[in-house]
Amino acid sequence: MDIRVLQYFLAVAREESITKAAESLRMTQPPLSRQLKDLEEELGKQLLIRGSKRVTLTEDGMLLRKRAEELVELMEKTKAELASSHENINGDIYIGCGETESISFLAQAAQNLQKKHPLIHYHIYSGDSERVMERLDKGLIDFGLLVGQMDVSRYDVIWLPMKDIWGVLMRKDSPLAEKETVCAEDLWDKPLIISHQTSINSEMFSWLKSDISRLNIVATYDLVYNAAQFVKKGFGYVISLDRLINTTGDSSLCFRPLFPALEAELCIIRKKYQVLSRASNLFLKQLQEELTCCEA
Repeated sequence: MDIRVLQYFLAVAREESITKAAESLRMTQPPLSRQLKDLEEELGKQLLIRGSKRVTLTEDGMLLRKRAEELVELMEKTKAELASSHENINGDIYIGCGETESISFLAQAAQNLQKKHPLIHYHIYSGDSERVMERLDKGLIDFGLLVGQMDVSRYDVIWLPMKDIWGVLMRKDSPLAEKETVCAEDLWDKPLIISHQTSINSEMFSWLKSDISRLNIVATYDLVYNAAQFVKKGFGYVISLDRLINTTGDSSLCFRPLFPALEAELCIIRKKYQVLSRASNLFLKQLQEELTCCEA
């Protein structure tokens, strides 16, 4: 099994047709079919269900697709790193991050580095802390920006001086909007919209003084922008971090911090003992310079 065959397999999975995949790969159908058959025999698993109108993946095929996408992505990332020269540094930097206004810290570092090395490109992946760490562990990203308490003992860590504040996003005509802060008891009987990561956040539920099964959680979300649209329709109250949704001017929404205050720590992580590409190493140094400026 090599990368080329995995790329063939991914083309078939994408096109749901061996004929169309062959066309996209600029090859004829018979050799493509033979490569796929050889792959199935090598693995000892059926990967494709060949129907009269479309090709679908078996359960094993879906697993291979996920792993193949990661392997191909890692290969392309490695090729780009090796192509970078000392004289004219280029390359790609891969960053995973949760939703936080503090991404602006990384954006400023990227902007300052871009002035000196305009051929460096950045790829931003969004996801909760678990997904970010998973991508980092697999070598698919170089840096991860984490929000909140996590076990980061197996990583090299840069702690950021800023913190995010937890609160409640609600309509301005909500009864709770009349309060300056929101306490746990205010939320016990309210329809709540929480992030998927918050649903397993023991710190948050300790603050709420309630078991998750006793709360009226009407929805969960990945992106707070989407959750905010539900709030606008009066669907519920979003527990989220501050400064992610514009609540100024004509906005129908407002944000109220929790009381007692609950803050989320922020850190940038990378794999220990990882040999960074030249572009990523420059970005790390730029981050450290930015941090020194913040602390000055």
